[in-house]
Amino acid sequence: MGRVIRGQRKGSSLIFGSHTTHRKGAAKFRNLDYAEKHGYIKGVVKEIIHDPGRGAPLAKVQFRDPYRYKLQKMTFIATEGMHTGQFVYCGKKAALTVGNVLPVGSMPEGTIVCNVESKTGDRGTLARTSGNYGTIISHNPDTGKSRVRLPSGRKKVIPSVARATVGIVAGGGRIDKPMLKAGNSYHKYRAKRNCWPRVRGVAMNPVEHPHGGGNHQHVGHPTTVRRDAPPGQKAGLIAARRTGQVKGAKKIKD
Repeated sequence: MGRVIRGQRKGSSLIFGSHTTHRKGAAKFRNLDYAEKHGYIKGVVKEIIHDPGRGAPLAKVQFRDPYRYKLQKMTFIATEGMHTGQFVYCGKKAALTVGNVLPVGSMPEGTIVCNVESKTGDRGTLARTSGNYGTIISHNPDTGKSRVRLPSGRKKVIPSVARATVGIVAGGGRIDKPMLKAGNSYHKYRAKRNCWPRVRGVAMNPVEHPHGGGNHQHVGHPTTVRRDAPPGQKAGLIAARRTGQVKGAKKIKD
């Protein structure tokens, strides 16, 4: 019987849990209400802040509550070009301006968007990391659906009433600069979770990993492993449809 391998320990362990203490809260749209469904509501960007463990900056946006005498303070993902004091308009009748939040069906084809809702009212789930964006491809008024190209290149059909922010996420070009030294990686992952440094399986002993052991660092058997393999065996390329480098031109299915 071997040792409990790293992949098993990551399940329910608090050691590998995310470090959320210094984070600034979830970045979401407003709750979908009558004002956004039929008209628009104006907010003002109060400040742009850094969120530890996240590449993109956040914007603190303040709205006046349309139903009660109070302010709604929301945390949005900042778009490139957003600044403090900027007015942000959310709703069906908002203008097509960078930083505004509109239903996807209200935007023309070819619009660059970010923080897209995949389901109506889920407050933004797609294209949220720094420098990322999606592109609206087409609308189908008969079914009430729209096609959006995601940052991965994949195309997704979403409801036309799902909202999105106009523009690209701020903080782009972050991965263009090399890490240069281990200390930079240490501080990067310290804010995220305990997942660095990562020891390779072939560098371990056979008791600690299915790839461990041997007189040279080699696996000695195929690294693909079936989907229903027991947890201690499930390391490597799990249920791989294909292996090796991806060669040839990238084909995007229509």
